[in-house]
Amino acid sequence: MSDLTGELIDNRYLLQRQIASGGMATIYAGLDTRLDRPVAVKIMHAHLANDEAFVSRFIKEAKATAALSHPNIVSIQDQGWNEGGPPAVFLVMELVEGSTLRDYLNEKGSVTVEQTFQLITPVLSALSAAHRIGIIHRDIKPENILISKDGRIKVADFGLARNITMGQTMTAESSVVLGSVSYLSPEQVQRGIADARSDIYAVGIVLFEMLTGSKPYSGETPIQIAYRHVNDRIPNIQTIKNEIPASMAELVYEATAPNPDQRPKNAEELLNKLREIQAQIDPRRRQMSLELDLPPIVNKKNIRGKVSVTSALGGIKEKTSQLISTKPINVSKPEDSIRTKKRKVSRRVRRNRIIALFLLIALIFGSYQILNAGKISVPSLVGMSQGEAKSDLKDLGLNIQVVEEVFSEDVAKGKIIATKPGGGGKISPAGTVGLIVSKGQERIIVPTLNGLTPDVASGKISDLGLSVGQINESFDMKVAAGFVIGTDPKNGSEVRRKSIVNLVVSKGVEQLALSSYVGKGGEQALSELNDLGFDVNVKYNFSDSIFKGQVIAQSPEKSDLISKGSKIELVISKGSEFVFVPNVLGKNKNDASVDLENLGLKVSAKGSGKVNNVSPAIGSKVKQGTVITITLR
Repeated sequence: MSDLTGELIDNRYLLQRQIASGGMATIYAGLDTRLDRPVAVKIMHAHLANDEAFVSRFIKEAKATAALSHPNIVSIQDQGWNEGGPPAVFLVMELVEGSTLRDYLNEKGSVTVEQTFQLITPVLSALSAAHRIGIIHRDIKPENILISKDGRIKVADFGLARNITMGQTMTAESSVVLGSVSYLSPEQVQRGIADARSDIYAVGIVLFEMLTGSKPYSGETPIQIAYRHVNDRIPNIQTIKNEIPASMAELVYEATAPNPDQRPKNAEELLNKLREIQAQIDPRRRQMSLELDLPPIVNKKNIRGKVSVTSALGGIKEKTSQLISTKPINVSKPEDSIRTKKRKVSRRVRRNRIIALFLLIALIFGSYQILNAGKISVPSLVGMSQGEAKSDLKDLGLNIQVVEEVFSEDVAKGKIIATKPGGGGKISPAGTVGLIVSKGQERIIVPTLNGLTPDVASGKISDLGLSVGQINESFDMKVAAGFVIGTDPKNGSEVRRKSIVNLVVSKGVEQLALSSYVGKGGEQALSELNDLGFDVNVKYNFSDSIFKGQVIAQSPEKSDLISKGSKIELVISKGSEFVFVPNVLGKNKNDASVDLENLGLKVSAKGSGKVNNVSPAIGSKVKQGTVITITLR
């Protein structure tokens, strides 16, 4: 596949440099020009882009990985076809700057047990997230385990990933098993099928290699290695390195069992066993999972009920304690006894007071019954729709009327929040129950503020009931300094009232120094100028004085201060326009043609056998593209 460095894919992704290439695709480090962030762009080789089966697999990779959200999985950001330039099927991923586990093992050889825990735990955490939603990786190997510069472990290249409900792992046209043969499970080699336990087998091989410094099997051909995975048993690590803890060696031995049923059923089970071993080896260390679990869902109605009951009981206790604490304690004295006798109430008075109290209670109760005579008790309607409420009240002869609509974070739109009177309240027959209905969650749309001054933009944010947060500055190639170029959250986002909106204000176009690349390598010039953000246009001319691939001219040639994004013209040498006809006498047709075509000449052959005549003559100076006639006898 030709190098696409410098191409703008899908009018958005600028390919800056090639970072990896495989049998299916090439990966470039690039720049998302729309969001101004670094990305990795995976482009399928051109000869495969016309194969529907390969294209389908490529698209499945995007869908499989995009379904995963985990800090230890390389995230997928975009996928599509390039329509504005070279034909290409592409996939856009987060760019992980760093190295691979393969690089780490090549440098260190084997690693300690403690380092093995640190490296493999995030991998199993990532695979656990995939296995939980039915996705298997199928190509776990050190090359696909990335170690970023900040130490984060990332699992990459779900290119062979598929949902367990999809088809076989063999390509339709060749029946070639996909994946790296050193890490393939026996069932993948024999039957071309895979499930979560196949990933476990691959992880087991990776663990074996990390702890011992070598793969369990080697061979002159992939077939030999695959044969041993099917017919041999991976040796116990302790037979190779007896200092490895027995529990760790047993776990690797179990994970690499030829029979899938004898392995841990998925990555989560293997991860739990690994953590148990780590706790046994170092009881002081307790590893915490990288996975994020949702907090338990709490029933708000039950909480409210419990709070009410608790409050009521608390109130009773409080009043009781007050009665106890405020009751006076009298010390009996002789004179008090005499005074008490004088003030002693007669039985008749006490009887009259009791009668009066009963009459008062009867009067209150009677009045309540008279006032509520014939009235209907309103049932609880909270959480119902208006239609449901109307149906419930129809049998009682009551009507409904919406008296208020309010926003609610807890009650869905159109549902009843409260009633007037409330549930249990009394209302006259044929009366109307007032409804307070939810308008749903209040959400305010962040407006487009691009091009406004920060003061005007802040006013618009405040008018909407939102709060202005930080004002950050950033270079921008289109908007003048001092004007808004964006917001966080982005315009069009729906946020709650009083949410904070940060402003991004333009610092104008960034000014850079431009060096001269005349006489330097064209690839170096193109790469560095693109990295600096210039718009580079390249032309190729012949030159007798400048070597092929070097810069002949640059416009502008040099500047102490130039705007980022400025157009730079480079003229790169194609070498001398003239070449000398080489001596190909005595060579066969193929060898002679290769020698001539490597010099940019065209070949016309007559006869068969060996070359015995060349025209124009050997040593003649001719232009590239000249037809050279060779006669063979």
